[in-house]
Formats: sequence, C-alpha cells, structure tokens
Amino acid sequence: MANSFLKSEKIAATALGLLEREMVLSRLVWTNGGFDFTGAKNDTVTIRIPAQLEAREYEWRNDRSSDIVLDELAEDSTTVTLNKDIYSAVAITDEELTLDIRDFASQVLQPQVNAVAKAIDTGVANMIETATYSSAVTLDEDDPWKGLIDARAALNKANVPQEGRTLLIGADVETALLKSSRIADVSQSGSDSALRAATVGRLAGFDLVVSNAINPRAAYGFIPSAFVLATRAPAIPAGVTSGSSQSYNGLAMRWVRDYDAAKLRDRSILNVYAGYNVMTDPVGGGKNPAKRLVRAVKLDMPTASKPPVDK
Repeated sequence: MANSFLKSEKIAATALGLLEREMVLSRLVWTNGGFDFTGAKNDTVTIRIPAQLEAREYEWRNDRSSDIVLDELAEDSTTVTLNKDIYSAVAITDEELTLDIRDFASQVLQPQVNAVAKAIDTGVANMIETATYSSAVTLDEDDPWKGLIDARAALNKANVPQEGRTLLIGADVETALLKSSRIADVSQSGSDSALRAATVGRLAGFDLVVSNAINPRAAYGFIPSAFVLATRAPAIPAGVTSGSSQSYNGLAMRWVRDYDAAKLRDRSILNVYAGYNVMTDPVGGGKNPAKRLVRAVKLDMPTASKPPVDK
C-alpha cells in the first residue's frame, strides 16, 4: 500500500476553512485579506471612501441669467494598521505522530484553529466595545423592544443602509429579548458554522447574534462596514520543511511545519497578521466636518435596582 503524505497546501486550505467556520464576530464586520501592506509605511494602508454629492435643480425654462453650481468631489479615507501577530504553535513528538495521530485535521489543526479564531474574535469584540459611538440607547429589561426601535431610528437618521444590519447582544440582553416573545425565528440555512449557531432570530430589521465576548448587558447595532478587520498571511520561511499561505473570503493565514531534530519532534504553527479599526464618517457641513461613528449604535441595559428590604 502506498504511503499517504499530507500536502502543505491541503493543510492550509483545510485550516482556513475551519477558521471561517469557527469565527463569529469576525464574520459580522468588514474583512479584507487583500489589502496590500507590502512597503506600506508603518504597516498601514488607507481605505478610500467615495465622495458624496447632492443633486441640484436648475429652474425650468428660466432666462439663463444664472450659472449652474459646480460642486467639488471630496473623497474621504480611513486607515487600518497590521499590529497583531496571532499564532498557535504545537509540538508533535515522533511517538505521537507514529502512534497517536490518526486525523491531523481534527486532532492538531482544529484545536489550533479554535485558538486563533477565539483570539481574532476577541480583538473584534474589543474594537466594538471600546469604540466611541455618536448614538447610545437604553434598553428596558422588561420590554427591550422600544430600545431596538430607537436604535433602528438612529441608524435610519444617519442614512445607514438597512441591508445587513446586525444586533450583537450580550447574554442578559438575549434573555430579555427571548422572554419578550417578539423574536422572529430565522430560517435554518443548513450551515454548521458557529455564526449560524449564534444567530438567535431577527427583530426590528436586525439579525440578532449573541456573544459571550461582550458585556452581557450590552448590545451593538451595526452594518459590516462600521468595523474593519484586515488580515495578512505571513511569508513562508525558506527554512521550514513545508508551508503554505492561503486567503479566502477576506481571511488570510499561514501554516508551516518543521522538524526539531534536537528534540525529535515536529512543530505545527498556524498564524495570521491582523489589524482592526473603526469606520468614521464626516458629520455636519463645512470644510472640516467632525468624523464620528454613525454606522453603529450602542445599547445598554442598566442593572435593575433592588427594592428596599423591609426591616
């Protein structure tokens, strides 16, 4: 019987697929593994935001005494910096490789992917929770419905597209919403992804996604472009036994494997460069309008005060 060897490209592609399946928060934001950071100053790239104009109206059948108004195109931009090297490294002894490992993907790659996915999602959660929001809403624990309507109104007034809106909710907010019996169940997609499992329903134009990575009494309504996640697969070192870089659907990662002869063991290393940033938009008129986060809104559910105890 012929030997069956694991190919590095196959391993990297398998790991990337597992990474996408295990991610939750990272799949809710704008991801792009194709940003060209090569030669970028301070490992930073600029993201172009198209100019916005308002149409004007020329008076019908006028005497042509006045000229039309010429507007100026002014593009905006934001930046994202690669500043995180997220990795998982595992040593595999000769004995383990020979006698214990039957399925490399499930026994080695899956735990590594889980670790990397959790770290990337934690970074996204930190970005969302530490952002400065221009709109904030208070949720009533007994009836959170009105708070969701206020959050929807805030996004509508900021001209945020209705398509793709997500409400990321903490565990206590999820409990309050489920008790309200207002959630409309979303149809099952047949996917076994972690995001599918975390989506609890749809309400007020939001897909409701629960996460323990955020404050249990907080929620955030947003569209994907409110938050940016950039990833880049590191280069393959010349000295490794095998390795491969892969990118797919806005994600990029590298898998390398080498042998430590001094300790008679293999090393499996999975890593990705990542960067996060919040998308802000000009608010108000003038030549230098203030830039604020309007593509997202924060919702807080205060802790219910306890009634006084009779003595």
